[in-house]
Amino acid sequence: MVETKTGHDRSDGISYNDILKADKVPPPAVYLEDSPYPAGVTTVPTHKYYSKEEHDLEVERLWKRVWQMACHESDIPNVGDTHVYDIASLSFLIVRVSEDEVKAYPNACLHRGRALCDHHRKELRVFRCPFHGWSWNLDGSLKEVPGHWDFPSVTEEEYSLQEISIGKWGGFYFINPDPNCEPLQDFIGDFDRHFGIPFERRFKAAHLIKRLPCNWKIAQEAFMESYHVVATHPELLGSFCDVNSKYDAWGNFSRAMSASGYPSPHTRLEENAQECYPDGKAYLSMKHMLSGHVYRRIEENLVEVETPDGRRGRFTEHAEYLEGDIKSADIQMCSWVGGKIVPGEEETPMVYPSDPNEYRSGTAQTRRDAMRPAFGDEVDNISDADLNDAIYYSLFPNLSPWADFNPIFYRFRPDGDNPEQSLHEVMYMIPLPEGTPMPEPAKCTFLDIDDDYTIAAEIGSNLAKIFNQDYVNHRMVQKGVKNHPKGETIYASYQESKIRHFHDTLKKWLESEDPPKST
Repeated sequence: MVETKTGHDRSDGISYNDILKADKVPPPAVYLEDSPYPAGVTTVPTHKYYSKEEHDLEVERLWKRVWQMACHESDIPNVGDTHVYDIASLSFLIVRVSEDEVKAYPNACLHRGRALCDHHRKELRVFRCPFHGWSWNLDGSLKEVPGHWDFPSVTEEEYSLQEISIGKWGGFYFINPDPNCEPLQDFIGDFDRHFGIPFERRFKAAHLIKRLPCNWKIAQEAFMESYHVVATHPELLGSFCDVNSKYDAWGNFSRAMSASGYPSPHTRLEENAQECYPDGKAYLSMKHMLSGHVYRRIEENLVEVETPDGRRGRFTEHAEYLEGDIKSADIQMCSWVGGKIVPGEEETPMVYPSDPNEYRSGTAQTRRDAMRPAFGDEVDNISDADLNDAIYYSLFPNLSPWADFNPIFYRFRPDGDNPEQSLHEVMYMIPLPEGTPMPEPAKCTFLDIDDDYTIAAEIGSNLAKIFNQDYVNHRMVQKGVKNHPKGETIYASYQESKIRHFHDTLKKWLESEDPPKST
């Protein structure tokens, strides 16, 4: 590995701000702002990733008190549409009461506690409990109690559904179970100014939920830094600035920015970039940029590896040895080359850029030209950074929207009351020209623990295979934290500062008798 200690307080290679300053179409001013999180290395006790006691504390002091995204407005377009939002052991109903009003309630009958809705519902007229038939109007008022004479103390005043605080940002409905919570806008702060295209002008073009075999914090942290790219995503090193990414934090949210087009400082990759993909195809063969080993896809789940001196070996996509002189291989390279491919994308071409600046301006212009029929000359003002880079935010506690023209939108949740499973939710939120009618939202694809991300073909092979590489780590991190000899994980001062910001914020919530207020 080339880039380790550099002799100064940042990674080698060009800085992200200097890349932006060289772009032909400049970025929004907010991208050049620097707001680094205070320096320092953070450690976190490993039991926080698997302890049921820690999970229960999060339910009481986080999920019962914090603003959290529950659903998108497109999930409940019509009066009576009801979305069931589950978080850990808690369940809530978000219902469109009228064209202009949405309310939220606990998903529980006030008689015996049976959940009022087993799943999302369309155009309900009343909430009627399937157990004994108690019912409520959409506005929460008590409608009917069969045999009401037998419950003399049950009145509409005492037994109407309890309203949960609800707010809206970017077309998403947020709820907060704490009746004394601060307003959503105070919690979010000036989050809006980081997005030139408001989320109200974006539609849900793809949607999946994947069950993961790890704690929700482990899942989320895997997507909060680019430090892991060198080992987890080696296919990106030729055109992705991983260790010279930029990280910032404000209030309850943070930001990471990684440039596309320039090679990683780990590689010192220059004029021979195209050799990294010997066949010129993204998924059929690849030369590891650090070891020089060439990985070739023989068929699905069968990879041949060749060293620079001509030795060979064959492996499964999980890097399990099958035959040959080479007895070990990089599991992430095997996953990339030998894993599943979305049908029809087997021949996807790939050549690394030889001139980073020309690549950035060229790819940005190609995207502008493709968008011009819909957006008109407005596209000429879209920055090269917006059309090239990974610019992703994290809004505490579990939301990760990406910047204007990268459609990725994440949410991470605990999977019920199991602290060792979580749900990774992915949406593609596509920007639309102003005044364009909103298309129908994509239906959600659910993937269980052993389902491959490529089953969700709507996100394409590239992102699905990247997720599969991350998945390789998820189970093993969950396994490893139970066996960590130091009993604590450690997070880098700068490159993992988004994670440090998250844990410091989480600690405030879990240690505070009263919910922390935004300043």
